[in-house]
Amino acid sequence: MKNKRHIFLSEVTTQIKSNEAKKYVSKELDYHLTQGKKVWMEKGLEDLDAEEKVIEQMGSPIDLGRQFNKIHRPRVDWLIILLLVTTLCLGFLPLFPLGYMDEPHFITYKVVFTFLGSVIAIGLMLIDYKKLTRLGWFFYTLGTLLLLSIYFFSNTLIGGVPVIQIGPITIESLMAVPFFFLAWASFFNNKKLKGWHFGILVFISTFLFFIADSIATTYIYIVMVISMLGWSKFSRKTILIILGSMVSSFFILGILVWKYISLEQKDRILGFLNPEKYATGAGYPYLYSKEFIINAGWFGNSAGSEFIPQAHTNFVFVTFTYYYGWIFAFVLVLILSLFVARMVVVFNKINDSYGKLLLVGAVVLYSVQLFSNIGMVLGLFPLTTMSLPFISYGLMPTMFNAVLIGIVLSVYRRKNILIIS
Repeated sequence: MKNKRHIFLSEVTTQIKSNEAKKYVSKELDYHLTQGKKVWMEKGLEDLDAEEKVIEQMGSPIDLGRQFNKIHRPRVDWLIILLLVTTLCLGFLPLFPLGYMDEPHFITYKVVFTFLGSVIAIGLMLIDYKKLTRLGWFFYTLGTLLLLSIYFFSNTLIGGVPVIQIGPITIESLMAVPFFFLAWASFFNNKKLKGWHFGILVFISTFLFFIADSIATTYIYIVMVISMLGWSKFSRKTILIILGSMVSSFFILGILVWKYISLEQKDRILGFLNPEKYATGAGYPYLYSKEFIINAGWFGNSAGSEFIPQAHTNFVFVTFTYYYGWIFAFVLVLILSLFVARMVVVFNKINDSYGKLLLVGAVVLYSVQLFSNIGMVLGLFPLTTMSLPFISYGLMPTMFNAVLIGIVLSVYRRKNILIIS
């Protein structure tokens, strides 16, 4: 009779096109067959008769398979893909007025970065994200080893941040964030994780980011962990205790840091708080970025030739606004913000706890970059090494955000494929 069950399941799954869905549907049906069999046996039927009866109740395996094929077929979020293609194309615009399109290596690298970003996003979409749920320690170890490598073997500085430069490839601390992102999604989805486990893991990783001398990346990482913590398996009481401990620790650390940092670093902080007072020093970048944006007008200065520091990286939004105008800048912010809105919509359609954790982390990591970069050039956020997603020039920023979008696409693709536990 087990052979008859096997034949029935085989006939059902033959109608399903997705190999991923076949496995989950087979498991789901096998579960229902077992439960239905128990019901009939409780009514007095023998083992073989009970199983035959429940299989008969299921109806035609071909019709059932076709129904499951419609319900469980993988989905493609074409809106996010459209947004991805659009923003990757918009990323070329700041290079035109700066003259970088006339330099072969700039345009070549940009094309390569864009291509690799697309491949990574689509490649991750095709990978079943559920297979990553048990690899938390593997990803945590990779992230730790990467940060240790940067600390011990960095061979140059970019923007004052130590990196490992291998030809055109730059290995920086931002590369470790996706590994820790996947690790924490697994940890927080595990009911066996204890508060003291969390404390040790977050302390070690935060310390490694800190010694890698990247304040911006450390900030992104901490915000990500705190946000994902709210969707963990911890009780509400435990979460509040952890958050209280972290806030207290950061407050004490902030006092100590202010006491022992150099005068130059204090001036940078004061320059952010009162740029007019430090107009000839640390406050100058805030003032000139605002001036460029104010002078952009509705339609920009296509013939402008003003020098904008870090025009294609950290201050790319200033470049974009100055040369293309307020209207185009508003459209750019709207398009970039639609990623956030779409991810929130997808989040509300997901029932899988691990998938929800991945979406929370992706939304936070993307949003922190977007709003911090724009806030930075508007004087609402301190100056840091913060890229504008898919617009700033560089391999790592593009790859980083492509990974986030790829994970979101993977979760959305399997939102109708449910596992019976």
